[in-house]
Amino acid sequence: MTTGNYDVVRDDIKSILSQPGYDDGSIGPVLVRLAWHASGTYDKVTKTGGSDGATMRYAIEANDPANAGLAYARDFLEPIKEKHPWISYGDLWTLAGVVSIEAMGGPIVPWKPGRKDKLESAVPPNGRLPDAEKGADHIREVFYRMGFTDREIVALIGAHCLGRCHGDRSGYEGAWTYTPIRFNNQFYVMLTKQNWHEKKLDNGLIQYADDKDKLMMLPADMAFLHDPQFKEVVQIYAKDKQTFFNDFAAAFGKLIELGVNREEEESKL
Repeated sequence: MTTGNYDVVRDDIKSILSQPGYDDGSIGPVLVRLAWHASGTYDKVTKTGGSDGATMRYAIEANDPANAGLAYARDFLEPIKEKHPWISYGDLWTLAGVVSIEAMGGPIVPWKPGRKDKLESAVPPNGRLPDAEKGADHIREVFYRMGFTDREIVALIGAHCLGRCHGDRSGYEGAWTYTPIRFNNQFYVMLTKQNWHEKKLDNGLIQYADDKDKLMMLPADMAFLHDPQFKEVVQIYAKDKQTFFNDFAAAFGKLIELGVNREEEESKL
């Protein structure tokens, strides 16, 4: 299929980010989450999963509890896909993530097209995405499976500066920062500067609240405060936004490239 102009697609994505009726007025955070979760299923050993394939189009992956609420993101992007049918869903979803990050004040994340939409047989097993209830060992298991270092793991979790949790999706409730539609290093600042205490929700889940009960952290977030190796990097990013931006751009660019195979296309050139 003939490809079109990706800059036009970028502009179309920017044009839909402002949505006054959605959360804090922007769908940017949920588009970043879509790009993240579409990519975070990669396994470096079996070379399965990842954004190449856009397999969240199929019910088994779409219904993974870790992907609750991402139907909103996919639906918001559907008119753009209809307008530009030449772009693959994998390219559209990941491009929407990097466009959103930049539009919300974040760094420019490197992005290249070339993802192909695959059949349902390519859907990876559920359960490869991080579990918000678990700690450092689980986090490392998930990210090491994809090939990330501890520093890259800490950089990627900084995306929690964006958006909020919803009780009817993840079961958790609230935002991590006071600026949920601005990309910055405030996740690390809040994590290290606030006093966090356990808060039991009506559904039985435990999250963490600050003294004013205005912000929240997930149990998995607290692992970055308690694990010495993670905490060392958290403290760097809390003090140095530019270093975080540089590291995040590289790590997120790596994430959305996992499993993308362009050899077949490049062999035709």
